[in-house]
Amino acid sequence: MSFYADMDPFNDLPHPEHDKQFYEGVPSKRLAAWVFDLILITILSGVFTLAFGIITFGFGFMAFPAILFLFSFLYRWLTIASSSATWGMRLMGIELRTRKGHRLDGMTAAIHSGMFVALMASVVGALATAGCILTTRYNQGLPDLILGTTAINRPVD
Repeated sequence: MSFYADMDPFNDLPHPEHDKQFYEGVPSKRLAAWVFDLILITILSGVFTLAFGIITFGFGFMAFPAILFLFSFLYRWLTIASSSATWGMRLMGIELRTRKGHRLDGMTAAIHSGMFVALMASVVGALATAGCILTTRYNQGLPDLILGTTAINRPVD
């Protein structure tokens, strides 16, 4: 990876103008990854809710929103903590990095996932996050702006 720390002393991420290959197509890849992850999470949550509903003679079906929220958080947290990317992000060839250019650790992944899931629970939060991804220099969503993270095309190690 080529980093231009002298150009931006507060940020060791690849520079968007000098290292364009790290940011090319990232917003559309993030959208595709989000759709993939949403479908996967919904299927997993639905299967669990179905089993839980049958076991509890129907009462478990009322827990679907909570189960969906919990599965979404756990899926994002565990996948990002293990490789700095959800399965959808891996499929699209992108990953999250800190402002120092490192992969996310478990705590940062948990905070990022919590903020992301909370924002996606509201239309305003989802639109604000999407708007930030489309308009910020590093294609950062709201959780990224707060934590100093961003998604980049996965570097070839």
